[in-house]
Amino acid sequence: MPIKIPGRLPAYAVLDKENIFVMTVERAITQDIRPLKILILNLMPTKIATETQLLRRLSNTPLQIEIELMQTSTYRGHHTAPEHLDEFYTTFERVRNQRYDGMIITGAPVEDMPFEDVKYWRELCEILEWTKTHVYSTLYICWAAQAALYYHYGVPKHPLAHKKFGIFEHHILDPRDPLLRGFNDTFDAPHSRHTEVRREDIEAVPGLRILAESDEAGVYLAADQSERHVFVTGHSEYDPDTLALEYFRDKSKGLPIDVPVNYFPGDDPSKPPHVTWRAHGTLLFTNWLNHCVYQNTPYDLEELAEMQDA
Repeated sequence: MPIKIPGRLPAYAVLDKENIFVMTVERAITQDIRPLKILILNLMPTKIATETQLLRRLSNTPLQIEIELMQTSTYRGHHTAPEHLDEFYTTFERVRNQRYDGMIITGAPVEDMPFEDVKYWRELCEILEWTKTHVYSTLYICWAAQAALYYHYGVPKHPLAHKKFGIFEHHILDPRDPLLRGFNDTFDAPHSRHTEVRREDIEAVPGLRILAESDEAGVYLAADQSERHVFVTGHSEYDPDTLALEYFRDKSKGLPIDVPVNYFPGDDPSKPPHVTWRAHGTLLFTNWLNHCVYQNTPYDLEELAEMQDA
């Protein structure tokens, strides 16, 4: 089954050209199926690229998924056309009385700032609290994972001496966990961040579990016992050229930037990168949708109010 998105969304044409099963809203309403309702809070400045990356990962499932895109109202990005945001994005005020099977909160380029100094921090805290009664399972990516661990559990983030930038090998810690179903013992995933959360801080919180990590990049995947909160510190949704674009962008600005680790063949930026993380990334999102959302969310979403997590 497909993901359900507006036919005018730029991602629709991209994904349709890639032979990925997407369905317009107009066609979907003729089917007598309750789709999974997934809300995406997109905090990235490159919103259209991020939309497409996430929709590509969410598409490889037999479930019909209804996607809604959200932006913060206390800070409005300047890298995406206002017309695109006005047509395709909602705000928290408009959805606060709605309930969702799942939610994804993306990373954001604000990790060097204390959480409380981020312009939309108070709004994000309100959203994070709201998810407890209005969303069954929330997937947090990169900075959002750090922010949610801090808000929900008081887990701090720590600055890194050097940016964690490239493709890193990871190993799974609990092969029986549904989120890791079908994973190889080791897998690759991209990272691009200046801060980290540490194993010892997560292990100090009762109920949190580390599911996968890297000897070089540290904690990668963690969750609470019910997997209503899932934390991913990397970017398994990234396109083949995402790290390259970031590298060349910073290089052209004269900013200090190292060649991404294990990315360009022979560390030669003139050569196209080999993609070694696509299968794992697709499987991660598929497992989250199936095992953390679809298998557990109530059919009547009004029941979420009675299932508030501690």
